[in-house]
Amino acid sequence: MLLSEAVKGLDIISVKGNLDIEITDIQYDSRKVSEGTLFVCVKGFVSDGHKYINSAIEKGAKAFLVEDDIYVEGCTFVRVKNTRKDMANVADNFYDHPSTKFDVIGVTGTNGKTSITTFLNEILTRAQKRVGLIGTIKIFDGVKEVTSSSTTPESVDLQHQFDNMLNNGCDYCAMEVSSHSLALNRVDETKFKLGIFTNLTPDHLDFHKDLEDYRKAKEKLFFMTTGANIINIDDEGGKKIYDSIKNLDIPCYTYGIDNKSDFMAKDIKSDSDGVSYRLITPTYEEVIFVPVPGMFTVYNTLAVIAACYNLGIDKSIYKEGLRITNGVSGRFETVPNDRGMSVIVDYAHTPDALENVLKTSKEFAKGRVISVFGCGGDRDSEKRPLMGEIGQKYSDICFLTSDNPRTEDPHAIIEDVLKGIDKNIDNYNVVVDRKEAIEKAISLGKEGDVVIITGKGHEDYQVIGTTKHHFDDKEVAREFLSSL
Repeated sequence: MLLSEAVKGLDIISVKGNLDIEITDIQYDSRKVSEGTLFVCVKGFVSDGHKYINSAIEKGAKAFLVEDDIYVEGCTFVRVKNTRKDMANVADNFYDHPSTKFDVIGVTGTNGKTSITTFLNEILTRAQKRVGLIGTIKIFDGVKEVTSSSTTPESVDLQHQFDNMLNNGCDYCAMEVSSHSLALNRVDETKFKLGIFTNLTPDHLDFHKDLEDYRKAKEKLFFMTTGANIINIDDEGGKKIYDSIKNLDIPCYTYGIDNKSDFMAKDIKSDSDGVSYRLITPTYEEVIFVPVPGMFTVYNTLAVIAACYNLGIDKSIYKEGLRITNGVSGRFETVPNDRGMSVIVDYAHTPDALENVLKTSKEFAKGRVISVFGCGGDRDSEKRPLMGEIGQKYSDICFLTSDNPRTEDPHAIIEDVLKGIDKNIDNYNVVVDRKEAIEKAISLGKEGDVVIITGKGHEDYQVIGTTKHHFDDKEVAREFLSSL
């Protein structure tokens, strides 16, 4: 593609060099530059891409999107105000607007994104459709699967994945849309067929200045949709978003349990085998069963059903798809054992998510609920005392331990968590080493007890300092159970 076509639609400050040159790739990481690449110089939180221009030239880059006034003989420099924002436009141009050629379903909210996109992938595949998937656990382009490095990829990588999905014959892409991706323009130029909002609870407040800023970032998604928006009306953040978007030209559907909505669940029954409810839609009622217990499963599947309804997927397909689902890796996932107790691993790492999984565990526990949880380092510290309070309140016994401490002292993180603990109640233990904490929790478990290990879910690593070490909660639990 000619550079002039790639930068079409940008508000260009200046051009130094020739726009009529061929570019064969777009990169924002100088290590990935090759001959003919357009290198986008992004001023990031850690590093400034402008510092790597010479390195990119040595590797064959001839064109640069920059914010600074720079020129090197023999190269073309296109200067704009914000390279991160304009990178999305350039990538969309370069890959010929892929999101306009198939249906992208965007899911945003604090909790539930991975479950919803996974359920949608299973159901749409069951409907004989080819489905791409972008999310926290993995990216699937219709043919091959890779592990995700972030919930939502950078704009260049995202548009590239869309292009791969189209080339592989995908009809849909079910996609998690993080608040970071919305705030940092990663999904700019993406045309979403449907937008789904799950819920809003305090998270990522190290990045967003407050909960309102966090909500507004997520709200952006619902101004980028072409088919319909689907909103959890039981959630306070959802109500605010609904009020903001309800007068848009595209339809807005609501789902919920407590408030009257377009898609509702009534007569809910939950036990260790799963959850069932009477579904009420705008045109029919149906009984739904999902082999994943908990109220969060009800909300997640209501969102999925509302999406299927809008996409014209027959109710028999989604009903059966939900009935036989295997659930999601690291989301309320059971570790089998022969000791008569339930050992469960879950990704819950926010106060709301922790409360949900502990309440669900209490609903079917015949004995005690024993929990293991911690908080990540280099992340918003305000939620740590809340996690401590919730963990203690809804557990018979709880173990406070390390999550991903990153560059923080694990002991200091736990001290923050302890601020929410009532020291007069003797049901908490501090075990900094996560492996030891998991083993001690399981060793206390008896028949009928539920041992729930939260915070890392599908992750198979622990970040200590700046280094990733192999660590898998499920693996640790399995190995210890087999040794008993």
